[in-house]
Amino acid sequence: MRDFDSKDGVMHIAGRSVVDLADEFGTPLYVTDEERLRYNYNKIHGAFSAHIRTKVHYACKANTNLAILRVLQQEGSGIDAVSIGEVMSCLKAGFKPEDIMYTGVNVSNQELRQVTDAGVMINIDSSSELDRLSKINKELPISFRITPGVGSGHGAKVITGTKGSKFGIPMDKVVSEYKRAKSMGFDIKGIHAHIGSGGQSTEPFVEELDVLISLVNQLKEEGIDLEFIDIGGGIGVPYKPNEPEMDVEELGSTLAWMVKEETDIETLIIEPGRYIVCDTTVVLSRCVDVKDAGSRRYIGIDAGFNTLIRPAMYDSYHHVAIGNRFNKACTSRYDISGPICESGDCMAYDRVLPDPKEGDVIVIYDAGAYGYSMSSNYNSRPLCREVMVHKGGVDIIRESEPMDDLWRHQKVPGRLL
Repeated sequence: MRDFDSKDGVMHIAGRSVVDLADEFGTPLYVTDEERLRYNYNKIHGAFSAHIRTKVHYACKANTNLAILRVLQQEGSGIDAVSIGEVMSCLKAGFKPEDIMYTGVNVSNQELRQVTDAGVMINIDSSSELDRLSKINKELPISFRITPGVGSGHGAKVITGTKGSKFGIPMDKVVSEYKRAKSMGFDIKGIHAHIGSGGQSTEPFVEELDVLISLVNQLKEEGIDLEFIDIGGGIGVPYKPNEPEMDVEELGSTLAWMVKEETDIETLIIEPGRYIVCDTTVVLSRCVDVKDAGSRRYIGIDAGFNTLIRPAMYDSYHHVAIGNRFNKACTSRYDISGPICESGDCMAYDRVLPDPKEGDVIVIYDAGAYGYSMSSNYNSRPLCREVMVHKGGVDIIRESEPMDDLWRHQKVPGRLL
């Protein structure tokens, strides 16, 4: 969890007071620090590229704001996309088709056609997808996503690499699927796996890479030489105070050594999403109510799980601070709850905070990954605004949704009017 500056008891992000930002742009408000975004990208890229030729494919499902994508494009990132919408968003942000790898699951023929029309590499997820793609387009390069039998992540809902997972080619079919693809005339470039999201230890990545290396060498014996190994993403970040950060330098050197010692592969691809964007962004909200319910005390805020769903969906921890009472003495315990008509609409439970007042700016940390990208209109609430702060300046990077947009695509049959 990153630290923020305090000036006169007010939290600042990239030189801007959170109180001033909330006053100027309203709440709820997503605030992204551009310099932190660039720093995080270069840190993870450098940790691997110091030891082996590395391509970073940003897992854009974490956050597809066009300004954020543009910053990463400027830094030299590639893209891991999981939908045609993500592919088109990245092309719009300035990425070239060759910068993008599409890794879908349960992909329809319509989407396969759209992806091939966009000209990006496809990472095959199933035997069926291979068969259907062979009838649509065999000109584009492909790789395969395999199921390595190794899982990692912060919870059961985000662990993806274990045996029986819905993702990837099962281990006992991998070699035969590569041979089938070769016989069909496909240009096969690599092998890919992703074991889960939010892993905080090196060991699962080592286990995953052991599996991938073994398969690379088996395929070589079958006359199939690959150009890259893609280990996916899932590198975790610390959400809690004093939680240790993963040693990405050690991870990079360890995995690079394995690839160079045990294969002829010269390129390693990694797909960080959370690691790059998570701590770049906070959500600013207003305290709109303070309630003593007897057994519990509540800080009621104007950001609910329509704004940030991770605490409700995953029981995820997000640090919370009162931005205009920053680093002040904490006096009582509070639950921080939103305006959604659900008991589960709670951002945080039992947090020790300074005594709040209505109008306070409540800051929710580490919201850059799977924050805005998973927000919704539940309870018919319009989506909120996003801004990017850069060296004291601030730009709106997404306008708040006008109320009329809630009904823009709805139609009432004439017989009901």
